Amino acid sequence: MKEITVQELKKLMDEKKDFQLIDVREQHEFDEANLKGELIPMGEVLENVDKISKDKQVVVHCRSGKRSATIINALESQHGFTNLYNLKGGIMAYIEEIGL
Repeated sequence: MKEITVQELKKLMDEKKDFQLIDVREQHEFDEANLKGELIPMGEVLENVDKISKDKQVVVHCRSGKRSATIINALESQHGFTNLYNLKGGIMAYIEEIGL
């Protein structure tokens, strides 16, 4: 599985690169703090595969990186995605290293 660091994600955002950011946490977690990504809770991802781009880089994140890794593995094995990147350490690492 490919990973991206919080510094690399920040650079993508700062440079306004064309990528998709997907947050697989639950609504209440998203409401507390988010990176302005698209919320698709973990339990709903596989029924919303059509919302995930196959044409550009997609960064998937959760709180710590575990749920997003599980989702990426499922999407790669069941739907053939090759453009997914797990945010290493999740939003917790982003808040700790970069801030919101």
